Amino acid sequence: MPGSSRVPISLRTFTSKNRARAAPYLVLNLDLVKNILFIWFLLKYLRRGIRQIRGRGILGTCSDGYRAFQRWSYGLILSLPWYKAKIKLELEQTMKKLEDKFVPKGPGVTRYLALPISGWTDEQVKAELQKLSEMHHAEWEKGRVSGAVYHGGNDLLDLQAEAYRMFSVSNPLHPDAFPGVRKMEAEIVAMVLDMYHAPSSAGGTTTSGGTESILMACLAARNKAYHERGVTEPEMVVPTTIHAAFDKAGFYFGIKVHHIAIDPVTLKVDTKALDRMINYNTILIAGSAPNFPHGIIDDIAALSRIALKRRVPLHVDACLGSFLIPFLEKAGFPTEPFDFRLKGVTSISCDTHKYGFAPKGNSVIMYRTKKFRQNQYFVTATWPGGVYASPSIAGSRAGSLIAGTWASLMRQGESGYISSCASIVAIRQAIESAIRDTLAPDLYVLGEPKVSVVAFASRSLNVYEVADAMSEMGWHLNALQDPPAVHIACTRLTGEAVQAFVTDLTEAVKMVKLKGGEGEKGGSTGKGKGSAKKGDTAALYGVAGSLPNKSVVEDIAVGFIDTLYKA
Repeated sequence: MPGSSRVPISLRTFTSKNRARAAPYLVLNLDLVKNILFIWFLLKYLRRGIRQIRGRGILGTCSDGYRAFQRWSYGLILSLPWYKAKIKLELEQTMKKLEDKFVPKGPGVTRYLALPISGWTDEQVKAELQKLSEMHHAEWEKGRVSGAVYHGGNDLLDLQAEAYRMFSVSNPLHPDAFPGVRKMEAEIVAMVLDMYHAPSSAGGTTTSGGTESILMACLAARNKAYHERGVTEPEMVVPTTIHAAFDKAGFYFGIKVHHIAIDPVTLKVDTKALDRMINYNTILIAGSAPNFPHGIIDDIAALSRIALKRRVPLHVDACLGSFLIPFLEKAGFPTEPFDFRLKGVTSISCDTHKYGFAPKGNSVIMYRTKKFRQNQYFVTATWPGGVYASPSIAGSRAGSLIAGTWASLMRQGESGYISSCASIVAIRQAIESAIRDTLAPDLYVLGEPKVSVVAFASRSLNVYEVADAMSEMGWHLNALQDPPAVHIACTRLTGEAVQAFVTDLTEAVKMVKLKGGEGEKGGSTGKGKGSAKKGDTAALYGVAGSLPNKSVVEDIAVGFIDTLYKA
């Protein structure tokens, strides 16, 4: 019959009989596979649990679990329809305020949302650029901005502009076409390696900034651990005060980040707690020289000993210390061990565009060995466009920035950097002394800073309201959290405004006290005439500090970034 089976009956019978006989074995094998998978998952999570308890301890693990439950339960509450609608309305109002603040509007504002039909004349372009440069901005020229602008002087700016013009079309991706840029980049790396006492085996690359330098250090450590030890669940152990770029690296590269608490007195990372958290999956530990929040140098010598004992790489984030911390001793200030002279240090990040006074967009990542550096490279030999290789995240890069950086380093020289170190650290000392001597007990300095940052907090006032009062006077300071505090990163420009800073800070403290902005550890009692209306800093960080789940604050941050790209 058409469509009927042509398999002989005897064979069909044999096959069905064998299937019947094999059925119990198939069931047995499936059960065996299920049991193996169950045991594998059990062992996997059991090992994780053991590592967690060994690192954090039983109480610490319970505390972590409680905080995780808090975040989850609060997130669940926030997702309820009534709360969700209210939060959405408040977020929309906040976004509207941000848009009004950052996006210029009105009859006198022209918005360019498409290319002009015909190109402008040079005069038209220059006139519009002049208008844009005159838009209301922070008075960084008067030293009223914390960090942000690391000004080496107008003469250096003119030199950088000339270097930029000479190499404006250059691209280090094509070293054969631009040999001068290749030479300058290699020499920048060599000079910074020398500053940090690197051995002859050391190597490095330039990057677009401190964040990329840190990303490269984390990527190289991850790749090294994978290739040499087969680590597929990478982890790194860092202080809570380490730069957020380490969390960014964890987010980008799939690395679990363990944050270790700092000593409440010294504000340095608890090295014993950090040591306990290291396990087979640890690909990197890190410390700061100094850290961004408080300007404190971690105990890098102790971290170096841990790194050697546990055979893990140690990264030192010296992006903020950059061209200050290597010259502290020569400028006559106390210092601490922090560089490649410590045998456990395997990589260091240093921003040339901070206290090196180079143009914005340049940093250096250094490694103890050139072989370690190779772990950050990307190479593909199968692309139809040809063999492609790049040392860092970027492909094409601005050779003009390298030229500007090289010109800055050569123009300043060691003597110039020693002089600027002496000046900037003295500025920090003057501000620190004023806070300790004349503003206590209302304010107190956090820790014992040695470089350029002074962080201050209060046990009796809402320090965020003090920051808002300073903002009203034209100051742009950095708000900190855990604990609530404010800092100023001193630059050469700050030197012209030290007395004004102290005078205005004294006045800000008086204003907050008069309006009743008192509260324990930076909080507010809610009493007093002015407590109903808070400034932006007090409002934002008041919310952030009171919520166990930070999703609302994260939504505000996302909205803020969106606003930056609204034309």
